Amino acid sequence: MPKLHPFRSITAAAAIGLLLLHAPITASAAERDDGTGTEHDDHGTPPAIIPGTAGRLCESGIASGFPCRNVELLSRVPLEDLGGTFGNDVWGWSLSEASRAALGCPEPREARFALMGLSNGVAFVDVTVPEQARVRGFLPTVGDSSTWRDIKVYRDHAYIVADNNPEHALQVFDLAQLLEPWEGAQPQQFEASYRYTEFGSAHNIAINEDSGFAFVVGSDTCAGGLHMLDLTEPAVPAFAGCFDGDGYTHDVHCVTYSGPQEAFSGRELCFASNEDSLTITDVSNKQAPVLISKLDYPNVAYTHQGWLSDDHRWFVLGDELDELNTGANARTLVFDVSNPGEPAFAGAHAGASNTIDHNLYLRGNYVFQANYTAGLRILLAEDFGTARFREVGYFDTAPESEERQFRGAWSVYPFFDNGTILVSDMQAGLFVLRAELAAAENAPINGRLSGAYASPMLPDQGM
Repeated sequence: MPKLHPFRSITAAAAIGLLLLHAPITASAAERDDGTGTEHDDHGTPPAIIPGTAGRLCESGIASGFPCRNVELLSRVPLEDLGGTFGNDVWGWSLSEASRAALGCPEPREARFALMGLSNGVAFVDVTVPEQARVRGFLPTVGDSSTWRDIKVYRDHAYIVADNNPEHALQVFDLAQLLEPWEGAQPQQFEASYRYTEFGSAHNIAINEDSGFAFVVGSDTCAGGLHMLDLTEPAVPAFAGCFDGDGYTHDVHCVTYSGPQEAFSGRELCFASNEDSLTITDVSNKQAPVLISKLDYPNVAYTHQGWLSDDHRWFVLGDELDELNTGANARTLVFDVSNPGEPAFAGAHAGASNTIDHNLYLRGNYVFQANYTAGLRILLAEDFGTARFREVGYFDTAPESEERQFRGAWSVYPFFDNGTILVSDMQAGLFVLRAELAAAENAPINGRLSGAYASPMLPDQGM
């Protein structure tokens, strides 16, 4: 969901549309009615949690009442069982072999958790057995409730920011706590392991796991640009630098560049969605970042969020307000960034739904999109260069509405090595899904792709 900022201006029509569409779904920040007649304080301990609801196969286009295609519902945890007034971001954490050794686990074991953002904190949901999702614990917010919360993970620590909340700062949470035995009330209420306070409010956080640096954006520092953190000591982030050369950044994907342009090989580059442009910055020297290039595109309305292809040749982006301005179906934009110094707009794909796009992520040739009232949409990139995509699967988390509204699916996490997909829905809670892409008409057999791209459905080819 976009937030209006003084750093940029957007059209009055878009702003009015945003306010009108947001109004019907705005809930009280202090209380809610869960249908039982009981109101819950949004800052207190969440109500007693029950295990997630078991899922269903996608049969005849329906799974447990949700429209679907080639996507199975493994389980779901409704919003009222997570404990917030509404949901927002989602990310995942896996216990890797290296993590097991570092944590001193006595025997090999698997552990996968969903980290779901809520209006009043973060819920930790055990999805190790995806058909039996269970809430393990809850980390309360600092300060007021917030529509916007974002979570990323690095070396068994979660890093959490919240927007429109000057008291929040950066919460750091040691995820190893989720593996410790607990005999008390369920879910367990946790405290942050550490709190970094060099900023208060922030919209988003990104982490380059190759370099060990985090990039906080949309904060009340650095003119809303890149607030950079050194995660050498994951439990205690340290300020590393600031980039304010293009003002407010809404979201960013930072990588150690391995694309075709040798001049940038091994450099740390950030590809930022800056409300009205794709802005690329070299942040290798945190004390002296360099703006490399900046590019707009046709019918720009609100440059929201995007993700790089695995080979760093393409950047796929969603503009959150273009559908409101033009009345067009959900639009997926592609940029040729094979030369980061001279990016070019490659084209746009018109989706099948007349809804608003929100967050997207790439895994191999697949684009996983959380498109508000259209739910999860999965596109197969047949040709990035011409923005030729084909929808091969979907799961509609908000079947009650197909209108252009800021409600429904907020984000998606497609990076688990076992093929489990997480989708966070603002009103319906957490969905645990699996895509059967081999069932898609004319899709590659078993989801395998030719060329350099791996299938997201194969456990031996995880990211």
